[in-house]
Amino acid sequence: MNFKKILVLCIYILIIAVYILGEFGDTVSVSGMEQSIQIPGVMYHSILKDRTRLGKYVITPTQFEEDIKHLTDNGYTGVFISDIINYVEKGTPLPEKPILITFDDGYYNNYLYAYPILQKYNTKAIISIIGKYSEQFSESGEENAYYTHITWEQAKEMADSGLVELQNHSYDLHSLERRKGSKKLSGESDYDYQRMLYSDLHKNDALIYENTGYKPTAFTYPFGFVSPESKAVLCEMGYKSSILAESGINKISRENPNLYGLKRVNRPYGKSSAEFFKDILPK
Repeated sequence: MNFKKILVLCIYILIIAVYILGEFGDTVSVSGMEQSIQIPGVMYHSILKDRTRLGKYVITPTQFEEDIKHLTDNGYTGVFISDIINYVEKGTPLPEKPILITFDDGYYNNYLYAYPILQKYNTKAIISIIGKYSEQFSESGEENAYYTHITWEQAKEMADSGLVELQNHSYDLHSLERRKGSKKLSGESDYDYQRMLYSDLHKNDALIYENTGYKPTAFTYPFGFVSPESKAVLCEMGYKSSILAESGINKISRENPNLYGLKRVNRPYGKSSAEFFKDILPK
């Protein structure tokens, strides 16, 4: 075989290789030895029957049930952050079509309306708790679907069911009054910022563990505001994951198991389940 024929053959092989990477680049790791898993995420907040309150962050119980039924009918299975951690660290298999079903803030209406639906469909979900409010309403005993948050007793009940995983949404950083969520202030030193964040997250961790027996494995950034300096704190505390309010599909590989910055798509009211999930599920 002369040089010209060898060159043509090499170019042909290269073209085939580029085609294969183009077709399977979303599911094959760089080494070509291991597949990555695509895990979409959906972010819920409040579930209410009052149709005057529906909007960007509030949907009805009926809509939530339709969402869960749609996912179930299409072969999707809710997974915990701990399931993903066990996959990357131990090789524990994940379902064929995993999805993160998440609730931010820990409203009482999550317990009142969403939890029974999770039980009905035997579906896992993640609730990220704001410790200050769960502490407040655990002490007062007040239950109101519009504004109160789950009590520690309700959080433990859901976690003990095996259908709800509790995560840390800060103790008292879910506010825009002084800083944007857990974001670093202008002029604040790295040391002061990291000690502030450590103190807040540690307090919420301790409350969740003391009252439920469960230790969070992820930090859900309030309002999705992120400062790069926060990651060192999460690592110091033993967190193996963080959750954003950013749209996108997560591609998880055991070769590159970076679980910081998991993405989710906010679920607003107004779209059918089929229409909403058509845009966010892997093609």
